[in-house]
Amino acid sequence: MSSSQQASKSTDRPRTALERFRAVARPRLGVDPRALGAFRIALGVLLLADLAFLRMPGLIPFYTDDGVFPRSALADVYPTFAAASLHAVSGAAWVQGMLFAIAGVAAACLLVGYRTKPSLGLSLLLSASLFARNPHVVNGGDTILLTFLFLGLFLPLDARWSLGGGQQSDDARGRNRPVYSLGTAILCVHFATIYAASAVHKYQSDAWLSGTAVPRIFHLEEYIVLLGPSLAEFRAVLTAINWVWVALLSVSPFLILYTGRPRAALAAAFGCAHLGMAATMRLGAFPFVMIAGLLLFFPASVWDRLERATATVGPALRQRLPSSIRSHRIDGVGPLLPDSRPHVPRVRRGVRVGSTALLVGVFVALLLWQAAGLGIAEDSTPDLDGELSEVSWSFFAPNPPDTSSRYAIEATLESGETIDAVDGGEVAFDRPPDAAETYPTTLWHRYGVDMRYAGESQYEPAAAYVCEAVDRDLESVTIYHVEQPVDADGPVGDPVVTERITRGC
Repeated sequence: MSSSQQASKSTDRPRTALERFRAVARPRLGVDPRALGAFRIALGVLLLADLAFLRMPGLIPFYTDDGVFPRSALADVYPTFAAASLHAVSGAAWVQGMLFAIAGVAAACLLVGYRTKPSLGLSLLLSASLFARNPHVVNGGDTILLTFLFLGLFLPLDARWSLGGGQQSDDARGRNRPVYSLGTAILCVHFATIYAASAVHKYQSDAWLSGTAVPRIFHLEEYIVLLGPSLAEFRAVLTAINWVWVALLSVSPFLILYTGRPRAALAAAFGCAHLGMAATMRLGAFPFVMIAGLLLFFPASVWDRLERATATVGPALRQRLPSSIRSHRIDGVGPLLPDSRPHVPRVRRGVRVGSTALLVGVFVALLLWQAAGLGIAEDSTPDLDGELSEVSWSFFAPNPPDTSSRYAIEATLESGETIDAVDGGEVAFDRPPDAAETYPTTLWHRYGVDMRYAGESQYEPAAAYVCEAVDRDLESVTIYHVEQPVDADGPVGDPVVTERITRGC
């Protein structure tokens, strides 16, 4: 029998169930190496932007002992986090600044793909430590980012567009062959389940199913910024957005089931939705973290067009690099340093088995965590310090708040006169013209939202911080929490004022 006949016979033989499964799964759970490279770059940009524009301005008030949440308060409320966080080793501003600088260097290395695995691991460690230092200023976008950093450890994120990529074929087709592994499958499924869980939440909500959720959200003025106030005036548009978002979440499983252009179109639709969120609401990094995840779902045709459109960028960039680096391809063909480690198959096999077990274990834990948040499974995960029982990454789910909240801080001078501690004027409890301006930054907004129903012991350091921050001779400080009931049509009734703490200065 000739070799061609043997090949034909081999091709015609019935495929096993495993082979059929792989044929179906590979185009759906595999990821283009250029998408992995773009995902890595997006993670690096997000980490740098988060440090520079979000965390750095709040370094002293939120991460030092001179701020609103000193280490003593962290140890009292979250003892597990206090013991685990590197940022809780010292309450000095210079120590926090040094850790921020190290995190910035690691993020920059991740961005350019230099020593990708070590920089990714260090970014994960320092981000988790930073978030544990002050859980009051962490939201769902931050925890999703942590899962991306962890799962990225099991992926060849430096396969393309990096300074330290692994060895690959010089053939363009081989270089762009989709990466199909347990890591890519888990990352894709994990991302899709975030949307799917949010969809289930929406179907558990009367507000979302009646079309009133988004109109109500746009009357929570502390969240609404940039184009949001203008959009809030169009009730019909907001109702339409409500239904479009519910519909989009409902078809989110097709991110896995679709391939090619339909998948790209669905990923682009989600990306546009998140850009809309960023342009109208104060949600921190969340919209951009989700856009980074969506990059994984764009097929080869999209990246082919991008490479053709930027064909002249690579050579120009290489000319600007130092001569020691210029000789290495930045598209992932050839590492900066050769692999000189001895051949140790048994050790590698053990590491591979251990890594696989860890990856699968964390993925199962994430699924159970999500299921517990939806109420369809018992929560068997540790409830750290009794404070982290909310296990959803969905914003405004299952129902958005029905009250807009802010704070009024009354300072009593030694003369007996009372002033607003923020602007020095008269303390007012009525609804301000722009409630978002009552929170100077996104971190202050997160802190205020998380502290709404905290006890007096947690307000104590906040009041002490105000005493030190106000450049006047103060006798005492009183912090009031102000809630304004709202519905889909706007404010309802009068604001409710609750005194949280009065502290002598």
